[in-house]
Amino acid sequence: MKLRYSFCVSLLVCLLASQWVAADDITRRATRLEPLELNAADGFSIKRYELEAGVYYRWRIQSDGLEEYKLLAPDFFRESWIDQVVVEGLEVKPMGLHAVEFDRSGQMDVWFVTIRPGTYPFYIEGLERQGFSGEFVVK
Repeated sequence: MKLRYSFCVSLLVCLLASQWVAADDITRRATRLEPLELNAADGFSIKRYELEAGVYYRWRIQSDGLEEYKLLAPDFFRESWIDQVVVEGLEVKPMGLHAVEFDRSGQMDVWFVTIRPGTYPFYIEGLERQGFSGEFVVK
């Protein structure tokens, strides 16, 4: 009887501890940002994202494939923790990012946590005047 009681108490402690750890894990549910579309005729579909520091986000980026696009956001990526980049169901767990590139049409998801407040540009080098520039504002 005493062994059964000890087992039940141990099981209860483990269950409560796992619930506490799960509740503290910010990566359990990402806030989905409005997808960014890269369109040769119009540029970026979104010019400004307003984010909160310490929040876990999923950013979907979609390309029309009419141009090669190298999307740069070096300061933003440096001030964020990049959890993963998902392309066609394949996950990459990087130590950091400088840019993401599209050679054809498709989409990718970047999962990240913003760390430091500030205003950070994102752009396609050489195409800023064609509408390929925007900013992240992290509060």
